[in-house]
Amino acid sequence: MTRVGLIGAGRMGRPMIRRLAEAGHTVSVLGRSAGSRAALAQEPARVVDRAREVGEGADVVLVCVHTDAQVREVCLDSGLSRTLPSGCVLVVHTTGDPHTVEEIAQRGIAVVDAPVSGGPPDVAAGHLTLFVGGADDTVARVRPVLRSYGDPVLHVGPLGAGQRVKLVNNTVFAAQIGLLSHAARLGAQLGLDERLLLDALTHGSASSRALAGVVRRGSVAEFARSTAEFLGKDLDVVRAVAAGLGADLGALDQVLGAATSAGTP
Repeated sequence: MTRVGLIGAGRMGRPMIRRLAEAGHTVSVLGRSAGSRAALAQEPARVVDRAREVGEGADVVLVCVHTDAQVREVCLDSGLSRTLPSGCVLVVHTTGDPHTVEEIAQRGIAVVDAPVSGGPPDVAAGHLTLFVGGADDTVARVRPVLRSYGDPVLHVGPLGAGQRVKLVNNTVFAAQIGLLSHAARLGAQLGLDERLLLDALTHGSASSRALAGVVRRGSVAEFARSTAEFLGKDLDVVRAVAAGLGADLGALDQVLGAATSAGTP
């Protein structure tokens, strides 16, 4: 049994609580507001109202908030990093700047970055994809916890590598949406119905996860709108990280604009 703390019990965090409890781990979860604490009272977890309380007695603390700025607020500004018990590992699931987890680790904390690919149904089924960065021994310590809801759990390199892989992943995903936008436009010029075209493509060599999502939403534009919030923030990060390292997005950059404009009314 592992004592797990969780900060970020939203659409992804809530099913994580259930998977962790089913795997035999004990969970403490942060509820900042009275309404949040009341909702979390239905979950198999101890509910606390301060971030530092999540880490009290914990073996692993999971951070699953929305933005990189929120990760910094929780891990660097709130005092959590100063109150974690010796031997506790901090796992950051939020996609963000790899330098953030590296800065947290500079405070003497064992840190693993493990951004995710998938949604709440994948968490509930135990099939969430995790891109994990960290030292071999640290990753080995948290792997049983991550396996409660993650499969595959992919150790892709040292600390920060998980974030870098996820940023590349989302860049390619966004680029695929951009390509599909161009494809739908070509189809219209050829006199094809967009829905019928896209459905047909899922049965051919053009099939992809992005295309499957487009078909579920009914159009490229609708899918682009539904993914704009999380993809937009991640693309901002990848552009900043790439620029800081002198990297070039190359041909990817040429279709990212199409992905962004596809969801614009």
